[in-house]
Amino acid sequence: MVQPRATYLKIYREEPPEAAEPRLEDVRSLPALLRAFRQATGWSLCYLPGPQADPPDGLKWSTPANPGEVTPPGHLRLHPVGPNPPADAQTAQRLAEAIAGLLGELYEARRAVWQREAELAAGVPLVPHPEEPAQLATRLEATLRAAAQTTGCHAAAVYLLDEATTCLKLRSRWGLPWERFLHPTRPLEDALADLEAMLGHAVVLDARGSPTPWNPPEDYPAAVCLPLATPTTILGTVWFFSDQRRHFSDHDVAVLEIVAGRLASDLERAMLLREGMEGAQLKQQLAVAERLQRNQLPTVQPVVDHWQVGAWMSQRPGPGSAFYDWHALPGGSVAVFVGQAVQPGAAGAIPATTLKAALRAHAEYQDRPTTLLQKANLTLWTGSAGDQLASAVCVAIPALAGPLPYAMAGQVSVIQVRSGHWQSLSGEADFLGQGPQAALVERQIDVPPDHGLVLVTPRLPFDQSQSHGLPAEQLLGSRLAAVAHLEAEQWITACRDLFEADPSGQRAEWAAVVLKRTAP
Repeated sequence: MVQPRATYLKIYREEPPEAAEPRLEDVRSLPALLRAFRQATGWSLCYLPGPQADPPDGLKWSTPANPGEVTPPGHLRLHPVGPNPPADAQTAQRLAEAIAGLLGELYEARRAVWQREAELAAGVPLVPHPEEPAQLATRLEATLRAAAQTTGCHAAAVYLLDEATTCLKLRSRWGLPWERFLHPTRPLEDALADLEAMLGHAVVLDARGSPTPWNPPEDYPAAVCLPLATPTTILGTVWFFSDQRRHFSDHDVAVLEIVAGRLASDLERAMLLREGMEGAQLKQQLAVAERLQRNQLPTVQPVVDHWQVGAWMSQRPGPGSAFYDWHALPGGSVAVFVGQAVQPGAAGAIPATTLKAALRAHAEYQDRPTTLLQKANLTLWTGSAGDQLASAVCVAIPALAGPLPYAMAGQVSVIQVRSGHWQSLSGEADFLGQGPQAALVERQIDVPPDHGLVLVTPRLPFDQSQSHGLPAEQLLGSRLAAVAHLEAEQWITACRDLFEADPSGQRAEWAAVVLKRTAP
């Protein structure tokens, strides 16, 4: 007689839980509504939960209680009570359809409230304890002790994956010597039981007479290994050890699975709390940086005879890469700057601030727009690894009557506007910070009274067919030409309305300055 081979490994496959959704049977007013319908129409309208079965004899009408759902919560059925009901079949059917629609809307509302309450529960802010690490260690060990004692185990341990997901490290234990924390990590490729558990199974080793290929971390006669995982992340495993040969029942495994879920929740809460606190600190720092950046923008318009100046800037929440500024030059003229770093958002805030500071510093002793941009270009290039690229345009408003000199680098739009007409003056130029010398666009332009110059960064495409829904020079020029008789502030308002009405829904970073010549 051949004895059957003993089996030391059991695998419990975990089935996904079924969602307990709200049911229409819980509507307490539904029976009274059905009775009132029967008394008023002489037709029986009954609600049957679950899927639709074979229709009975005399059935006139039937519909799912909520047709919008894949699995309706039930069906409404209509059939006559007597031979001559007060209401005809069509009237009763129309009333029944209206009632079915109301019940469907009620079911959807209840289901939405059920889901929203769960979302709000997840949105409750976590308040960190002053001794959060010690509290976490205490909670983990207390949970392991309670689970082990409930199921008759004598030790328990939590092993978590490292960042490279190649090893398992002991992070919490109960019933094991403290020196286990000093042991080296366990290679994942040799931990076969842990690998099987992390596939979603509970691995039960009922007995160990000799070393087995499952390589448990401790030498105990019986053990259970369960996965520690969230719905999206595998964290590691948890082991429960018994110093006696024993059998783990389905009830024991179910209890340990619940405990493993509690441990995973505690670990996930600790990780989310740490990330939430770091994210809150980062948001505060970004808000401070954004406030400082906005406070550095000039708020008082420069006073220049026969010139009006208007400016506006839009950016995403947080520090931005665009700016505008003006500064007095040594010769008595006023320099107006519009610039933007190539990198958007917070990544471009530092290059933009560096460029703005460089332009202001060099404006103390230089009065030519081209020289100013060349000096700023050298500052960006020597002070970075070649990754701080920016666009800029500099216009010098002369103290006396004369042409308006300007220079541009990178991608900038320059538009000349007068009543009923506009002209693009944009050109191709090197970015600042690209090399020790930048090929700039340098020009001089005569701006008669009631004419103006509009400086916009980043550069706009010429016409709407190339803009992919974004504003274009053609659209901006036409809109400004229609309001050219108004003040410079109205020009800026037209620019802002155009940029903020972006149909693409993307909140881009823009900076615009308007220079309008007035009559002497």
